[in-house]
Amino acid sequence: MRRILRRREMVADDWIHLGEEAADGAALIVPLAELRKDAGRWWQWSGRLGVRITPIDRVEEIAEELPRLDLVAVEFPSPSEGRGYSQGRLLRERLGFRGELRAVGAGVRQDQVFLLARCGFDALELAEGEDADGACRALQRYDVAYQPGSPQTAIRRQRFFT
Repeated sequence: MRRILRRREMVADDWIHLGEEAADGAALIVPLAELRKDAGRWWQWSGRLGVRITPIDRVEEIAEELPRLDLVAVEFPSPSEGRGYSQGRLLRERLGFRGELRAVGAGVRQDQVFLLARCGFDALELAEGEDADGACRALQRYDVAYQPGSPQTAIRRQRFFT
């Protein structure tokens, strides 16, 4: 079973990605392209539903669906891909998304954990081979930040950082 960093601790992931073995009623993450292709099917899903967006997806295009989604997974395909940071901030600040905001992909590294949390991410699916304990410690690496963080970070500070 996959483990994720959620609110400062490593936990078993209770979500599955489309293509993995899914029981009816499971918490399921579907790619945005799949959600758009067959929206009727997915809105009738009996469990919790999340969507996975890529760096080229415009988050504003899913604004109407956000109240129905429990999770948005933002893909970071490589460590040098930074569009997900902006997507996270837009989801939290401009679009008011209150569900789980998860960073996923090969680009989710322990040295980015603190910055991801400041952009409003409250769950991280670390890249394969990343040190989970090191990622947890990275949340405590800095206690002062020069740039303003997402207002959602202040709201979630107790949930994620403490």
